Amino acid sequence: MKITEPPRGPEERRRDVLARLERESDIWVASADNDGLPCLVPLWFVWDGEAVWLCTRPTNPTGRNLSDGRRTRLAFADTRDVVLIDGEATAFTAEDVPATAADAFAAKYGWDPRQDRAPYSFFRVRPLAVQAWHEVRELPERRLMRDGVWLA
Repeated sequence: MKITEPPRGPEERRRDVLARLERESDIWVASADNDGLPCLVPLWFVWDGEAVWLCTRPTNPTGRNLSDGRRTRLAFADTRDVVLIDGEATAFTAEDVPATAADAFAAKYGWDPRQDRAPYSFFRVRPLAVQAWHEVRELPERRLMRDGVWLA
């Protein structure tokens, strides 16, 4: 494959990341248990402009890991347009999740986990670091956020 397009600048990559957070439906969620056993699953998500909201059963490995370890890495599926988000997760029960987050989730997917018979937890993931790049040409400036602050 020959690379002919020039690399995007940091501002354009930030805009592209924010656009994907608005339009994508699924995001890969990486977590680990207390022994370091990794878990990687795709989940539906909602972006509220400041945080990613996830929803999963509190008893499955991802729910337990996010509740216990609180750290996660999120990624979109495209390997040629990479977005990695490292963040800290905060757990909410279906009863204590902010209504705006749960309502946005229900509006986006047509499913309200708060109404499900099985218990679900919501997780707010606040981004601490964001990296984004198109192939090797954008690797040198891939860091767009550090310590929760956008660099671009």
